[in-house]
Amino acid sequence: MDRRQFLQAASATLAAATIASSLEAAEKSPKKAKKEDTMNIVVAADPFALDLKDSVIKHLTEAGHKVTDVGATKDQETAYYDGAAAACKVIQAGKAQRGVLFCGTGMGMSIVANKFKGVTASCVESVYAAQMSRAINDSNVLTMGAMFIAPWKANAMVDAWMNTKHTEGLEGFADFLKQAVKKVDAVDQANRK
Repeated sequence: MDRRQFLQAASATLAAATIASSLEAAEKSPKKAKKEDTMNIVVAADPFALDLKDSVIKHLTEAGHKVTDVGATKDQETAYYDGAAAACKVIQAGKAQRGVLFCGTGMGMSIVANKFKGVTASCVESVYAAQMSRAINDSNVLTMGAMFIAPWKANAMVDAWMNTKHTEGLEGFADFLKQAVKKVDAVDQANRK
């Protein structure tokens, strides 16, 4: 089986499982993470996405994660580019393993976040995309837009992203995917001036 056939087969299997698990997650309260699986997560939103951010913070906290909010609040406006920069600096300082960023579309946050060394941000609009951003790209920052994502779906997307390991479900291509991440890092390094 060639790479394309494998990925098509794996995608179909993973998509069905992801859809089923996201529907299940929407109906359940958050699953408490095992102590060894809890993480420090940094979040930021612009004023447009406060409600979505607050829903995800509650969801992550109930699951046992420590969440640090460096973005806009109801009392203080923070533009997307300032919130994303603040969050990425927390990751670069080693004070958070992952970040979740919110704005109107999620795209502005993603663009800014990807300017920071050591940050791989993925803007997603589905549970499957969130899962694949970890399995394929090993992303450490998830961005999403309040214009497109309902809170229950955001929580399911975050769960899929948090619970997926790099190359998971794609073990037949683990070497290729790990090498691809290194190649992307090399491209990034070569183009920073």
